[in-house]
Amino acid sequence: MILVPVKNLANAKQRLSPVLGPEARRELAQAMCADVLGTLARWRQRPAVAVVTSDRFASDLAARFGFEVIADDVNPGETGAIEMATAFCRDRGALHTLVIPADIPLIEVSELVKIAESAPPSGAVLVPDGAGRGTNAALRAPADLFPLRFGNDSFLPHLAAAKATGVPCVVLKLPGIALDVDRPEDLQELAATDGERRSQKLVRSWNLDAQVCRG
Repeated sequence: MILVPVKNLANAKQRLSPVLGPEARRELAQAMCADVLGTLARWRQRPAVAVVTSDRFASDLAARFGFEVIADDVNPGETGAIEMATAFCRDRGALHTLVIPADIPLIEVSELVKIAESAPPSGAVLVPDGAGRGTNAALRAPADLFPLRFGNDSFLPHLAAAKATGVPCVVLKLPGIALDVDRPEDLQELAATDGERRSQKLVRSWNLDAQVCRG
């Protein structure tokens, strides 16, 4: 099962506050969520998708795509949400979980296929962010092979945890998945990259170059 954790989008992307106000941050978070879920919807051979959230926009969007919603009423943060959803998948008998964040708008179907094709029958696939510090995709087979602990420097701990299981761990570098939009300079990269994703059009409409440079 594919798990997409989505926290309250109204309070998302606080690190972009030097260049974006609350309303713009909310619009961006919603646009990126729509881009990610839209890409998942275009993957014809995908496993089942569940959006882990208490956010109304994300829940409504998930329903529009025919995805399941796992209610995250406690809203404990991404790590807690995935721990809860992993237990849900395990109890349901899911053979694996693939965690995809909602802020990687340039994700491609071909990258998702690459993850699926690279996955060992028992083991893990990890995709780092562009800096090699964060984890932007994590596949585990079985579903609870090791716990996921998300944060700015989660990749190396995840890699160590995966290797400690004694089963294969594949690391993939995938450029679309690598870009998570957390910093003002990420906005520039998102706008400059070829494509017409909803989030790209939004950021380009803001013409943020001057603000980002000052930030």
